[in-house]
Amino acid sequence: MPKHRIYTTSVASVYPHYIAKAERKGRTKAEVDEIIRWLTGYSQ
Repeated sequence: MPKHRIYTTSVASVYPHYIAKAERKGRTKAEVDEIIRWLTGYSQ
């Protein structure tokens, strides 16, 4: 059974899409970075 695409997608490939969507909604790159750090537990 092949793996689903979500399991093989890297964060680096979707990150620009998160930034673009956030900016369309009036948010900043810094806010996206803060949320990603909170979700993943990683620091900068």
